[in-house]
Amino acid sequence: MTKTYEVRTYGCQMNVHDSERLSGLLETAGYEAAPSGETPDLVVFNTCAVRENADNKLYGNLGHVASLKAKKPGMQVAVGGCLAQKDKDTITSRAPWVDVVFGTHNIGSLPILLERARIAEESQVEILDALEVFPSTLPTKRDSVFAAWVSISVGCNNTCTFCIVPSLRGKERDRRPGDILAEIEALVADGVVEVTLLGQNVNSYGSEFGDRQAFSKLLRACGRIEGLERVRFTSPHPAAFSDDVIEAMAETPNVMPQLHMPLQSGSDRILRAMRRSYRSERFLGIIDRVRAAMPDAAITTDIIVGFPGETEEDFQATLDVVRQSRFSSAFTFQYSQRPGTPAATLPDQLPKEIVQERYERLAALVEEISWSENQRLEGRVVELLVADKAHAGGRKDAATNRMSGRARDNRLVHFVPGDHAIRPGDMVVTRVTKASPHHLVADGEPIEVRRTRAGDAWEARQGRTTVSPGSVGLGMPSIGVPPPLPPAPACAPA
Repeated sequence: MTKTYEVRTYGCQMNVHDSERLSGLLETAGYEAAPSGETPDLVVFNTCAVRENADNKLYGNLGHVASLKAKKPGMQVAVGGCLAQKDKDTITSRAPWVDVVFGTHNIGSLPILLERARIAEESQVEILDALEVFPSTLPTKRDSVFAAWVSISVGCNNTCTFCIVPSLRGKERDRRPGDILAEIEALVADGVVEVTLLGQNVNSYGSEFGDRQAFSKLLRACGRIEGLERVRFTSPHPAAFSDDVIEAMAETPNVMPQLHMPLQSGSDRILRAMRRSYRSERFLGIIDRVRAAMPDAAITTDIIVGFPGETEEDFQATLDVVRQSRFSSAFTFQYSQRPGTPAATLPDQLPKEIVQERYERLAALVEEISWSENQRLEGRVVELLVADKAHAGGRKDAATNRMSGRARDNRLVHFVPGDHAIRPGDMVVTRVTKASPHHLVADGEPIEVRRTRAGDAWEARQGRTTVSPGSVGLGMPSIGVPPPLPPAPACAPA
């Protein structure tokens, strides 16, 4: 009888990407995804160590699974990801019913470790302290056919005081450009029309092999791939963001006019305490130069509120930068102490009520600006890549007969298809009729509908998923394919 599995993912795109590889590994090993509502034979937790209470959330979920395991002989539980990397010595002591603990550097070991645990009837813990090889040969389960993550590097060389990721993911390792482009070309041949280049700090790509302009060269090379219609990337770092990247974005037609640029704080004093090697003037200068080159670019960001020692004056400096930057949206976070980070031991940790009040003020300002920026697009004609996941749309789409898609600047647009037979992966040109803080609405008849080979690929695979064997030596994982998503911080905000 075929064993079933479920992978539960927490955290960032890196983890989403890893979970797609875990699913591919398990299906190659003979497992199949558990039907909704049924208790699987294997539950894999792919964890995150960045957010507050990540530990409590994991052990709470493990406690729930323990009760399920007690009722189902032979059921196994595995824990991987950043929290497993960090707490390798404590997970099985706190949750002895866990069968396997594996780290961020050895996800390919999971099937073997599960078999060892079954035969030995005891927990197996295997954590590598460093990435030995890129997991390029791992099979990957792809749930979509036209929008793909493409990892260009792993790890991080920065030392931000609030971030634990470098100690868990290791130093930056860069893929060779030819390997990346070969993977993209293979994806395009399989129906992909949009790729998102993924790395902890994508614009520092090339540092390992000594080419400071490697990232801008990579963007331009993506522009020469026939059939690749949209290129995005996340997340860059302001300290290393250079004008050659701005020029490449502006001059390469399939690189989208969208930029996720993490701010973290508008106070130079707090940036210094965070060990962020840029200041607010440099950040605003980047924003100005991007908008000069691409006037319609949508710029998003990450901001941390309540970093230790943050004063009201510091917070006002953040609000000032937000007002000047006019972000289309922002991911805002309340600072939380993470064991193992330098900031966790800093004096002047702020009371929760002060952090909460500042967070609410910031969120209100971000929403006010986002709505204002979206209102500027009312009446504007936009080109949409139609989404293929229900969660990529809005809750009321079914009631209004709307579909959803992403504009070139990555804004979410709910649109009316009219009498057209529109498929996920097709392109639609329509006119924005209404703006909301977090999305746009186009309730008029589409101006143009273009059926694409991506739509053909979606239609051909409707109701099925595929596992790519990953046998092509591309130097990194076979790509996992998410639906088009808004930019989000990679592991910890860059």
